[in-house]
This record gives sequence, structure tokens and C-alpha cells, in this order.
Amino acid sequence: MRRSARARSLSEDRKFGVSHQDTTLGCAYRLERNLRVETGHEFSAVLGFTYNFENPDTKYKNGVDMHLDWGISQFLTKEWQLGFVGYLYDQISCDSGSGDRVGCFESRVIGVGPQIGHIFKVSDDYQGYINLKGYKEFDAAHRPDGWNVWATLVISPAEEKSRLRRSDRAS
Repeated sequence: MRRSARARSLSEDRKFGVSHQDTTLGCAYRLERNLRVETGHEFSAVLGFTYNFENPDTKYKNGVDMHLDWGISQFLTKEWQLGFVGYLYDQISCDSGSGDRVGCFESRVIGVGPQIGHIFKVSDDYQGYINLKGYKEFDAAHRPDGWNVWATLVISPAEEKSRLRRSDRAS
């Protein structure tokens, strides 16, 4: 059996994403102990609430969701960290809109798993941070669950003390 592919026009391209706007309000907490030595500890948590606007194409509006993201890690050296991460996602109000065909459809999921991070020098002025974390999801309602893996790369200004050492050399 042979299947042929046909060319698609630009108007047939599919949209990616949720096709609606949202706004999030949240607060964060971070505790660091002894991060300047090789055995530092780090804990952080972010609590947020997301209000979703109606999708103009489908006339569907997702309910308000609450999400709590947390991480705890141990710095093994000044460059390497190892730890655990997790999140709780809970939709706290019903979906709505004239396109709503399923009624109150509140989803929920919890995820936990490991993380590893590494800080590296990019230049005298910049440093990099790469992080890999994986979540095993469970207690899911009205959504798929499984494994969720995230990779993050951040380039940021180097620590202040490295700039100070450079300026000391210049004088």
C-alpha cells in the first residue's frame, strides 16, 4: 500500500500553543545556606495562580489554576548541585464559555523527581547554568500523566567578586 504526501499551503499550517492569553500572579520564597562553600543547601518554592482568557477561535475558557513548584538541592561543589524537585497543579475553577462541551473539567496532577545542575564560566563577565530535571507525575485527574523532563540553560552576569578581582588587577 502506498500513500502519497501532498503539499500544504501556508494557510493550512497548524497553530501550536494554547491559542489564548493568560495572566499569572505568584510569590516566591528562596532559602540559601552556605552557598559560598562547597556544601551549600538551597530550597525554593513558587506559588502562582493563573487566570485564563477565552480562546477566541473555540470560545472555550479554561478555569483558574493554582500551581506550586518547589526544589531542594545540595551543592556538592561550587559548580555542581543535586536534588529533588516537584510541583502540584490544581485547576480550582471550572472551564466555561459557549464552546465548553464537557462541563466542569477541573484537572490536577502532582509531579516529583530528581534534578542536577552545573554552573560554568562563559567569560570573565558571564557565567552559564545548565539544569536537567525530571518529574514522575501521579494523582492525575482529567489530564494525561507520565514522565516530564525539562532542560534549562541560563547565561547571566558573572558573580560580583570575579568582577571585583578584575578591577583590582586594573588598578
